[in-house]
Amino acid sequence: MPAIFADDLSNYSPLFPWVGLIIAIIALVASLRACRRRRLIDNLPTSKTQGVFIGLVELKGTVECEQPLESYLAQAPCVYYSFNIEERWSRLVTETESDGKGGTRTVTRRESGWTSVASQTESTSFYLKDDTGHLLVRPEGARIEAAGVFNEECSPMNELYYGKGPAGGVMDSDHVRRFTESVIALQAPLFVVGQARERKDLVAPEIAADPQASEFLISTRSQEQVSSGLGWQLWLFFLLGAVIAPGGHLLGTLAGSDDITPTLILIFIGELVLFLLVWFVGWFITVYNSLVELRQRVEQGWSQVDIQIKRRHDLIPNLINAVQGYKDHEASTQTALAAMRSQLVATPPGQPGGDFQAVQAQVQILKEAYPELKADQNFLALQQSLSETEQRIALARSYFNSIATFYNTRLGVIPDRFIASVGAMKPRALMEANDFERALVEVRF
Repeated sequence: MPAIFADDLSNYSPLFPWVGLIIAIIALVASLRACRRRRLIDNLPTSKTQGVFIGLVELKGTVECEQPLESYLAQAPCVYYSFNIEERWSRLVTETESDGKGGTRTVTRRESGWTSVASQTESTSFYLKDDTGHLLVRPEGARIEAAGVFNEECSPMNELYYGKGPAGGVMDSDHVRRFTESVIALQAPLFVVGQARERKDLVAPEIAADPQASEFLISTRSQEQVSSGLGWQLWLFFLLGAVIAPGGHLLGTLAGSDDITPTLILIFIGELVLFLLVWFVGWFITVYNSLVELRQRVEQGWSQVDIQIKRRHDLIPNLINAVQGYKDHEASTQTALAAMRSQLVATPPGQPGGDFQAVQAQVQILKEAYPELKADQNFLALQQSLSETEQRIALARSYFNSIATFYNTRLGVIPDRFIASVGAMKPRALMEANDFERALVEVRF
């Protein structure tokens, strides 16, 4: 190590342990945060768009939009795009340094880098579509992982340089620009985790930003890829913190030209053990809290099934009564019309004893009051309500079984089973087709 460099390090050696401590704390928090996010994503069962309930949900589908955007660089139809234009620069820097013997010397070196000269991000609301329907998603405030569609470097000879980039440049420019863009294109498969709430314009749910929600993610990656990426973050930050925690003290000792004594070795080991102990306690709390949240989602899924069954029990008889009343009313109306037509035929205009004008007036009143008799449409509406209700029950039951199965699996694997024993958590029975069924609704006319 050059003497001048060693002297510079020795001046800052007392700061190294504190810098190492700060970096270790940041790595510790980042590791546990990645652990929490990963378990949250793994714990959420994937819902269907038609089976979404209010609360935190996970969805998969494709992008649909009636009025899509057009990306700036690739000019692709999309619902989100973000582009960045960078310009490369380089310059010679001359510095005067001490040679450690009282003299000085002049050192010239080249610096280079990239500076952003233009960037923009834009998004619009879109629908997430799957095999059961579609759901409105408002991406404002979401963590968005888009797919890269444009990456090109060029010189001013390329029309892209000034055609899409600004007229001005940066100091010491090399006259090379890099254009990059990422988008969420139409028909692209998406993975969405976010808070479902009721729409203001109609009775339907939507996914939107919520300050109380623990996650709002829109990603072109699959759930497996997102979970795997968070797993890598978890262990990389853990290893970084485990190395930096004692490493800062060790580097400070070496920079200060101090000898490494057995006492210092014990201090290094103690710092490493302390980091591991704090990380383990944080990990234990994170896992336990995730199991508690998972148990709450199981209870929520159970209550949603009962809500849908009660809805069927209360709604369908009322629909049947309404259709029955309308059907009876139409039947009486048709009977009255038939009698009036018979009377008209039997008493043509001008025949003695006929009251054609009176009958004609009654027919006109009926026609004006009931211009269209739609019993068939009411029956179709009833049939659709029955089908939708049964489908909602099936979706709610499927949601409960999915999350209960995952919860039971968590309670059976190591190390979760030992952590779950602290809270006396027990597996939950799955719901069969005839479980908690209310009285069957018979449709008779």
